[in-house]
Parts: sequence; C-alpha cells; structure tokens
Amino acid sequence: MTENAFENALIRFMQHLQQQNRSPHTLKNYQADLQQFIAFLQAEDFTLDWTKITPEQIQHFIRQRAKQGIKARSLARQLSTLRRFFGFLLGQGKVPLNPLQGLSAPKQPKPLPKSLDVDRTAQLLDQPLTTWQSVRDQAIFELLYSAGLRVSECAQLDLSPGLDGLDDGWVRVLGKGAKQRLAPVGTKAQEALMAWLSLRAQFAEPQETALFVNRFGRRLSVRSIQLRLDLRATQADLPTKMSPHRLRHACATHLLESSGDLRAVQELLGHENLSTTQIYTKLDLQHLAKVYDQTHPRAKKPR
Repeated sequence: MTENAFENALIRFMQHLQQQNRSPHTLKNYQADLQQFIAFLQAEDFTLDWTKITPEQIQHFIRQRAKQGIKARSLARQLSTLRRFFGFLLGQGKVPLNPLQGLSAPKQPKPLPKSLDVDRTAQLLDQPLTTWQSVRDQAIFELLYSAGLRVSECAQLDLSPGLDGLDDGWVRVLGKGAKQRLAPVGTKAQEALMAWLSLRAQFAEPQETALFVNRFGRRLSVRSIQLRLDLRATQADLPTKMSPHRLRHACATHLLESSGDLRAVQELLGHENLSTTQIYTKLDLQHLAKVYDQTHPRAKKPR
C-alpha cells in the first residue's frame, strides 16, 4: 500500500462518517485519534500499510499513550476509533481482518462515591417538620442514613414483612437479585418511623401495603424521593448536590471511619462481594490523608 493509498483510506473513512451525520465534534475527535496513530507509526518507523497493522503495534501505541499521561477514558475512545476504522476497511475488503478484534480498552478507575460529613448530614436531618409530608420524608431520610438502604429498597418497603422487626431495631429489605436482608435501624430512625406510622393511615389507600405513600395514597416512587430530598437539601441550605445514594454512602463511610470493620459495612449495604465494599477503604484513606496533612506537625507544608 502506498502512502497515497494510506491517506485515501483515511479520507474515505471520514467521508463515511460525514454521511452518517456525525457531529463536527465527533468528526474532529476521530480525525485527531487517527492522526495520532499515524504519527505513532511514523515515529516508530512502522509501515504505513493498513493491511499490515498488528495487534501488538496497537497495544504498543496504547501503552505509549498511557505513559504520556493520557487518561483511560481517552485511551478507550482512541481504541474505539481504531476499531471502527478497521471495521470500515474490513467491510470494504481492504484488510483481511480487524487487528483490534479481542483487544479490550484499559480499565477506567471507578469514581469514589461522594459522601457527606457528619455535620452536614445532621444539618440535613435536623430540620423542622411542619407538614405530614415532611414527617414522612424524615422517616425516609433517617432510614436511608441509618440502614444504608438503596433508594429502590426504601421505596419498595412494605408494612409487612418490612417492619415486622422494627421494635427490635431491624427492617427487612428486598435487595438486588430479590435477596432479603435485615438492616439495622438506629434510635433516631425508629422514632422517625413511629412518627410517620402514627399518620400514615390518614393518607394511605386502605389496601395499600407500601410503607411510604404519596398524596394520592399510593406507593411513593424513587423519583419522588429524589425530588423531596432536593427540597430538603435546599431548606437545609446545603451547598452541595444531594441524592439518596449519598445518604447510603454517608452511612457506610461514617460507620467505617468509626469502626474500621469492612465486613460489617458489607453486611449493612448488602454487597455480595467484599470487593464492592472496598471502595470505602479508599474513601477512608482519603479522609485519613486529609486529616494527616492538616494536623501532623511534620506533614504541614511551609507557607
């Protein structure tokens, strides 16, 4: 393949993308990714022949880009560009195979969950309750924080069997994979639940089994819980975006900071694998590093 044929293949591919009405931004990214790959081939003195590109060369390209500090997300996009390009050439019979077949993108680091510190959690929960909805919301938010529930688990709670063990400090939750577990309920959450139960019959439809109901007397939805939490965060003047999942994270983080017992947090959250829970150890170490940097006399940076 001559250099002109090499360039012509690239031009045909870009024309193909334009015919698919790709956005200018997408076209620009494809062009840049392919030009970077071409520059790599030239710098390494590899042949400019699409039919002779090997998986090893592509792996070498990705490793080199990683050493240059390119993030996993960008590397994954470049691999996707090359995979699409060689798929186009394969479809036109220009190459015998796609050298990216079986190559996987580099793993992207899992983002650490955002949590609330203890003071801001208290700021959220210690708000005046002036309506029946606010009493219901208090029970929901206390339960999310106390038991570390997923918002879907909270919305799905029924009076029975969900609250059968409430007097003993437990709720029965239906988690992922239809697996049941017992989740602990602290004193504050118990009090909030009892306050809501004293009102619930006035607002729930007679045959409704859901613990938490909306103004129509039917089961409260996950979306409604999110909206009510947004309202509470505004009332509490919290300078941060809230979500029910952040209360679950706060529960796990605060428990781990106090106890260091990862297995207990795994049980609380209903994680099947301990590896899923271990992300909280990263959070805990981040907290430790921050405190250390701020307080250790030999860690403070000179001003």
